[in-house]
Amino acid sequence: MSNKAGSCCQVGDRSTSDVVVRLRTKDGRDEWLYCHSHILTEQSKYFADRLSEKWPTCQILDSRNCVEVFCLESTFDYHVNLLRLLYVITDIPTDDLWNDVRTVLGILRVAFDLECKNIISACVNYLEAVPWEEDEEEEILKVIPHMGSEVEPILARLQPVNSSLIRQIFLSALRVATLSPFSNINDLKPSAQEQLEYMLVEDDDAPLLMADAEIKLEVNECVKSLLKTFNSLLEIVLDPVHSDGKERNMQVLVFCLTDLAWMCRILKRLETMKELVSNWIDASNKIVKVVEQASVASEIIDTRVGIVEVLAKVLEAIKHGSVILPTSKRLHMVKVWLPFVRTTKSLIDSLANNGADDPKLKIDSDVWELLESAFVSIILALPSGEQAEIITEWLQNQHVIRYPDLTEAFEVWCYRSKVAKRRLSLVGDNPGTTGTSFQPSA
Repeated sequence: MSNKAGSCCQVGDRSTSDVVVRLRTKDGRDEWLYCHSHILTEQSKYFADRLSEKWPTCQILDSRNCVEVFCLESTFDYHVNLLRLLYVITDIPTDDLWNDVRTVLGILRVAFDLECKNIISACVNYLEAVPWEEDEEEEILKVIPHMGSEVEPILARLQPVNSSLIRQIFLSALRVATLSPFSNINDLKPSAQEQLEYMLVEDDDAPLLMADAEIKLEVNECVKSLLKTFNSLLEIVLDPVHSDGKERNMQVLVFCLTDLAWMCRILKRLETMKELVSNWIDASNKIVKVVEQASVASEIIDTRVGIVEVLAKVLEAIKHGSVILPTSKRLHMVKVWLPFVRTTKSLIDSLANNGADDPKLKIDSDVWELLESAFVSIILALPSGEQAEIITEWLQNQHVIRYPDLTEAFEVWCYRSKVAKRRLSLVGDNPGTTGTSFQPSA
């Protein structure tokens, strides 16, 4: 009956209308819509109540023939649209009723206020099924949570995910992110690496994943696999037997350095840099030798840039004490990598000054500052005699050396050396110390 009745009635058909819906706003907008009570009462509980004899004002003259609905200016058009939809909701497939998320969301708000069950259901089905833009999603989160169980399906995609599923996603993405450079799905690697880092970062929200022992173990296994590949590549590049494929191997080595630089960021967040730092120290001489043997200019630059990116993270870990190393290894790092960084910075600056516009030459200034700061800190943590040798070499080459600036290390060394005897004599005079005398080393 309702389908037939609805199909022969239209909003605004004054000749068949038996009720007026008067839409009003506080700004003075006032519109009369000629409607049909049987449509309104069947599709809307609100109108069914208002047009019922039980409504308190039903006995007032004309009250049952005119229903006033007060609304906001921003929802006025949605009210008009909803009244029109009441006439077609049973005749037209709901999939054909909508055209965009914002309109449906606006109609849903009105349908909720006017208790239009069929309209609510149609809106929910649409919103639950279509993709949302970010601003639409924010609007949905403002509106939907206050509407009760009927709209819960819309929020299903926004609910916090079970922690076990997050772990599965993380571990699966980790395997993709550390795939061999020869893998046939390497285009997915950058996205996997980016999202893994995002899952661990603490920004306005807490990290999506709090790494436990199992996660750290899996990450370390991936690190070992990466380092194994890296070390094998070093051996291959340095082996004269493989000289025919050297260019290809150098390219793969650069890819591997990129993966290691990314892995450093992950390990830093997990506070598990030890394995990588230890391997890097042991391989330092080989890494530098690979660069020295490179013959193609692009190979030299690409490799040096990749090495600098990883080295900055390694030295940062040593600087902050995230990885504790004996004096010999810290001294080794300074002696191997200080000349390398000096030469690399000079080479890149020279190419840039000569007009080279290769994006690879644009290492972030923060990386250079980090390296400089790390060298100063690591040097100042060495025995004063070793500090003196490093600073002497730096001072003797000031006419050609511009980077890194070791002025701070020089000043601190001078101060410490001058007050060393006095300080150590005070320590020796302390009643709580043993009889061992302290002698400054410089």
